[in-house]
Amino acid sequence: MTTRTEHDSLGPHEVPAAAYWGVHTARALVNFPISGTPVGSHRALVAALGAVKLAAARANHELGLLDERRFTAIAAAAEELRVGTLDDQMVVDVIQGGAGTSTNMNANEVIANRALELLGLPRGAYDEVHPLDHVNRCQSTNDVYPTAVRIALLAAIDRLERSTAALAEAFAARATRFRTVAKVGRTQLQDAVPMTVGQELGAFAVTLREELARLADSRSLLCEVNLGATAIGTGITAHPGYRRRALSHLAEITGRPIIAAGDLVEATSDTGAFVQVSGVLKRVVVKASKICNDLRLLSSGPQAGFGELQLPPRQAGSSIMPGKVNPVIPEMVNQVAFWVIGTDTTVTMAAEGGQLQLNAFEPVICHGLLQGFAWTAAAFDALRELCVAGITVDEERLAASAASNAGLATALTPLIGYAASAEIAKAALGGRGDVRALALAGGVDAAELDELLRPERLANLDG
Repeated sequence: MTTRTEHDSLGPHEVPAAAYWGVHTARALVNFPISGTPVGSHRALVAALGAVKLAAARANHELGLLDERRFTAIAAAAEELRVGTLDDQMVVDVIQGGAGTSTNMNANEVIANRALELLGLPRGAYDEVHPLDHVNRCQSTNDVYPTAVRIALLAAIDRLERSTAALAEAFAARATRFRTVAKVGRTQLQDAVPMTVGQELGAFAVTLREELARLADSRSLLCEVNLGATAIGTGITAHPGYRRRALSHLAEITGRPIIAAGDLVEATSDTGAFVQVSGVLKRVVVKASKICNDLRLLSSGPQAGFGELQLPPRQAGSSIMPGKVNPVIPEMVNQVAFWVIGTDTTVTMAAEGGQLQLNAFEPVICHGLLQGFAWTAAAFDALRELCVAGITVDEERLAASAASNAGLATALTPLIGYAASAEIAKAALGGRGDVRALALAGGVDAAELDELLRPERLANLDG
C-alpha cells in the first residue's frame, strides 16, 4: 500500500495515500480497534457533522476568517460529507476515548483533503487547507460533536415516529376488521369479562400512538445546542460574531429550529437531554415488547395454547418438529427491546460519569442511542409488514370460548345481583352448564337475557 507521511504533535505517522483521512484518524484506528463499527455506519451522524462543518465554514467566510478560495472548497467538501458521498472515509470506531475528538478530527481531515483535491492539490498539503486552522476554525470537538449528535438524534426520532405511526395504523386497521368478534378478556392470565378482538388490537394502536407525543417532546431539548462554546463553554478562540452566524446557518441547512443553549458552560458539561431521549426510547420499546408478548401468547399453541390469533407463518420453526411455526417476528422485537433497555442503563451511567466541564463518554451515548433508534424503527417496520398486517382470528374457537365462559355471569349482576351471578359462575365453572342455560333455569327472561349477552352490549360497543 502506498502511503504518505503526516505529522502531528506526537510525531510522524504513515497514512494510506488514497485516504482522505489523515494522521489523527490513523492514530485513532490504532488506539480504538473495539467494536468494528465505523462512525460512517451512522448516516445521520455523518450528515450532521457535514452540516455543522458547512455552517461553520459559512460563518467563518462571512467574518473574513476564510478566504473565498478556501471557503468554496471546504463548503463543497462539507456538503459531500453531509449528503453521504464520503461515508466510507469516516472510519474511526464508534467507541473511542476523547469525548468524540477522533470523530471530529476524522471529519476535519476528510473535508480538508477533499477540499485540497477540489483545488487540484495533493492530499496532505495542509499549508493550503488545514484540518484545524481552516476546517475547524472557531470550533472545538466539545461543541461540534454534541451538536452533531443532537441533530443526528432529531433525524432518528423522525424515522421512529414514522415507523411507530405506521405500526399503530396497522393495528387500528386489524381492529376495525375484527371490531365485533367476541372473545374473553383476561386479567392476571385468568378469564375476565367479554370484549372483542377489535378492542384488544385497538388498544395496541392507542398505546403506540401515545408515544408519538413523547417522541415529539424530546425534540425541543435536542434543538438547544452549544455550538460556539468551543472547549468548555467560554467560547475561547471563536470570533465574537461566530456563534450567532453559525447557528443561523445550521438552522437553515438542517431545517431544524436550532437555538443556542442558555448557558454554554452548563450545556457543554450536561448530557441530561440524552438521558431524557433514552428514557423515551425505552418507554416506546417497553410498550412494544409487551404488545409482542401478548401476540405470542394469543397465538400460542395453536392446538394446546390460546390459539385465538393467527400470525402469518414466516419460516419453519424447528429442525426436528415438522409443521412447527414460531412467532419469530414478535420474538425479534422483544430482543430489540431488551437491547434498548440495557443500553438505557449504559446511557444513564455515561451521563452520570461526566466530570467537571465535559462529559468524555458521549461516544457510547451517541452510538447506543442511534443504534437503538435505528433498530427499533426497523423492528417496527418488520412487525407491521410481516406480522400485524396479516393477523387473522379463529372466529369459531373464539365464539365457542366466549359463549361458554363463566365470565359472562358478570353481565347478569345489574339484573340479579352479585351473589346470584356468582352462583351461576361457580356452576358454569363446575361444568353444570353454560351461563345462558343456567340463567334461564334460574328464571331470567329469555329476551332480556339475550339482550344482556349480546356481544356488542357485552363489549360496550353500542355507545
